[in-house]
Parts: sequence; structure tokens; C-alpha cells
Amino acid sequence: MITNLSSLRASRHDAWTSLAAGASALLLMTGAACADSSVTFQGQTYVNKGLVGIARVPSNAVDQFGDTLGGFGSGMAMNLDSWHKNRDGSYGGTSYMLPDRGWNTQGTVDFHGRLHRFELTLNPLYSGSTTSQNQLQLNYKGSILFHRWGGQQTTGLDPAGVQPADLIFPDLPIASNKSISLDNEAVVHVGDGTYWVSDEYGAYIYHYDHHGALLNVIRPPDAFIPMRRDSSGNLVEDFSANSPPIGATYDKGNPVSGRQNNQGFEGLAMSPDRKTLFILLQSALIQDLDATSSKTIKLTRNNTRLLAYDLRHRQPKLVGEYVVQLPHYQDQTTTTPTLLTAAQSELLALNDHQFLVLARDSSGGFTAKSAGSVYRSVDLLDISGATNIAGTAYDSPTTPVAPKGVLLSTITPAIYQKFLDINDNTQLNRFGLHNGAPNDSNDLYEKWESMAVVPVGDPRAPHDYFLFVGSDNDFITQDGHMVGQAYADATGANVDTLVLVYRVTLPTYVRPQTNPFEHFAGFGFGFDFDDHH
Repeated sequence: MITNLSSLRASRHDAWTSLAAGASALLLMTGAACADSSVTFQGQTYVNKGLVGIARVPSNAVDQFGDTLGGFGSGMAMNLDSWHKNRDGSYGGTSYMLPDRGWNTQGTVDFHGRLHRFELTLNPLYSGSTTSQNQLQLNYKGSILFHRWGGQQTTGLDPAGVQPADLIFPDLPIASNKSISLDNEAVVHVGDGTYWVSDEYGAYIYHYDHHGALLNVIRPPDAFIPMRRDSSGNLVEDFSANSPPIGATYDKGNPVSGRQNNQGFEGLAMSPDRKTLFILLQSALIQDLDATSSKTIKLTRNNTRLLAYDLRHRQPKLVGEYVVQLPHYQDQTTTTPTLLTAAQSELLALNDHQFLVLARDSSGGFTAKSAGSVYRSVDLLDISGATNIAGTAYDSPTTPVAPKGVLLSTITPAIYQKFLDINDNTQLNRFGLHNGAPNDSNDLYEKWESMAVVPVGDPRAPHDYFLFVGSDNDFITQDGHMVGQAYADATGANVDTLVLVYRVTLPTYVRPQTNPFEHFAGFGFGFDFDDHH
């Protein structure tokens, strides 16, 4: 739950206590070890030792600017230097949480991009069942607003134009108010006082200092840039995600090539030596799928791409590009067997070539037509044997890696394997949660979009870590506040933000370096915004 937010109107309802009626009747479990499940991946054994804690943040909590504190599960980054174990067996540390473009279920709004800071306290529950969902405490401490030098803030409004490149930045998507349009989705805490943030609109990667001022922008290869035809039939950059502002209507459809609408850079990670930035597209580029119909798109969008940038240059250099084949799942809305793609929502580096990937289905869970999800999973990925296509013809929008969604035989994709099933009701039920009916506030919401890993510090299990997985609630509340206006979401629901904590064994995880002078990409400020609050 959230604490110390009375002055920010955070305690307007007690939704976190509305637990499933029969939860107290669950059988006691003898311990997390009984729920252990393991997979062998690239010769190593990875173990899920079970769910050990929950945090629930009320849907109507607000931040220091008076805006609803929703959507902050879009991205999560831990300050590993802050993580510690207390004498009472609890753990504490600092987390940075990233909201996306603001409340947008009824149209995009002029929500200023920002990064929140929380102090965490974890009291893991290894055995038994409970109706409490407060083993993880989130204490909100403040936020920074992303902005250009000079103070102009960013916006969540759908891009309406392009600001031409200058000596510092590439072409940038801008809204009707001339602010940079951002749909932030993932964050990396570098350790030198700066942050990398991935975006869906561009799809671009943005680099900010400790005050939120924009330092640098990575523009991906041309193959990723959304292109549409103008009134004269010419192909032009068009960064719109077909997401009209509140009160406006238009239908631009998907781009002709480049990233799909709302399928930009969802995954962002950094190598342990802090020299390489990895960026994963949510699902395939338009030219790498079959765009004949919405069904063929959803089936064939599984060949997505992962980019790797060397940060030891003033302008990051593309050094790797790999195809990642996302998992398929059975469509539950039709009686005819139909496969769909589980798009990815987050990336976390285990080392310089292996990753955790958060993949999920859509339209299943609390407030959705279907109360249950088919695929929500933290999976394993290895790019060491994959074909590196960086700098080749595939970086052009006219040369697909998967024509009509079929990967070329000359390209070897990364190795991918399912690992941790978030939908496991055996684990969820221990804490009063569930996947599937009844469709209530303890039914997991559709979107799970953030991950972080911290050490357990158990000398008997040196490769054990706590894995945090966070949800994005889309700012859905009946008591909302944004850009100076009150709102009530049309769903009629209050969707709280949840964070799940698992204990896992990750034998190949390498702790990231935190020396701020290890490389030059951060422009070395050497301190963090939490030192200024």
C-alpha cells in the first residue's frame, strides 16, 4: 500500500481492503519451497520459488503535482546501492517508477511526462495464506518532470507534427501545442544521476539528467520510423499513434511501415557494465507482419526486434540488432482454434546477452470482457546465437526480415523460453488475488509492464533474488485528477496499481556496476534527484 500521502489526497478510498470473500478459507501452504518450479535454459537451472509479497496502491492516489498517481507501473528501476536488509528481516530501498502518457481511455491529454521516486519496504511472506496485500510498502517521495532545457515540458497528446532535426536532436514527434509527444514505457537508472526512458510514439529513446532535462535522443534505424502517405501520396514521417486528444476524432490507421500504433519500445535494459543499452520493440514492425487484417496482424506480429547501442560514444552507436520471436497463445474469444501473439511489455538484463522478458496477452482481466488471461509470463531470452542484422539492408523499411510474418530462413532468431507464470492461481490465491472469474478488483488487471530485480542476500542461496513485477492501471479511477480537471473513467471501475514480488533463482544474473564514471554516456553528473528532495 502507499503511505505518507495524506496531504496528497491519497487515501480517499480503501479499495485495497476489498479482498476476495473466500480467501481466508485457503489451505495453508507449508512454504514457498513447495511451489518451486524450475526450467533449464542454456544449460542453467532457473527457479521460481513463489510469490512472497504484494503491494496495492489506491487508484485515486495523487502525486505532488495533484495528478492521479496512476500508470506508474509502466516502468520500474531500482537504485541497487540503496537496497539493504534490516535487522528485523525486512528489506528496504529506493525505486523509480515511470507512468506512461496519462489517462487516455477516452482520448489523450496534455499529461507532462515524469518519473516518481518511492521508498520501499518488503516483508516477504514465505508460507501460509493471507488476506493482506501489504507485504510490500510503497512510500511516495516525489517526482521530476521531463522537459527540454529552458523548461518546456513534454506531453502525452498524440503527435500532430514533426519538429525538424537540429544540431542536437533528430526529428521529434510534437503535439499541437509544440511540446514533444511522449508515451513513456520503460526506464533505466544508470547510476550516474541520469535516466534512459523508452517511448512508443517515436519510437525513440530519451536521456535525461537528474532534474529531468533532456540530454540526448536515440533515433532508431529508418525501418522503425512510422511512415504514412500524405495528401499527395508521398511517404512521410507520421508519429501519430491514431490516438486523438479528448474531443477530437480521426482515424489514421496503422502506418505503412515502421512501428505499429501503440507497439513501440516497451522494453529497455542496460548491460551490467553499463556500456550497452538494449531496446526491445513491443511486437513486429509493419513490414515484418501480414497486415491483411487485424487477425493476421495479431498472429504474425511475433517477429519483433531487439536493438543494442554502445553508449561509449557521445552519440550512441548501433552495434546489435536481433529478431526475437514472441510466444503465441490460444485466442479465448473464439471457438475456432486461433493463435495470437503475446506482445512483450518489459526487458531486464541478466548479463550482456541474456534477459528476462515480460510477455502478455490483451483484453483479459479486471474490467475486460474476459475475466481471465491466457498468457502473462516472465520469460527467458538469449541473443548470443542470434543473427546480428545491424547496419544491413533490413534497417531499411523496404527490406523485411519476415515477409508476411514468415521469418527468413537466413536469419537465426534469439532463443526464447517460458519461465514464470504470473497467472498461476495457486500463488495468487495465497494473497487473495486470482486470474479469471469473478471479474472484480482482485482479478489481475490486463496490463503488466514493469520489472526489477534485487538480491535476497541469503548466503545459503547466493543466486536468489526478489523479482518485482508491476501493473499499469491506465489511470482508471472514479476519483481522478489530471491537467487541472477532475475525471471519472467510463468503465465505472477503480483499478488499483499492483506490484507482485517473487523469489527466484537466477544463476546467470550479473549485478550492474554503479560507478558513475565507468563510461561517458551519462555526461557524469554523479548525483541523483533524490538528493534534492
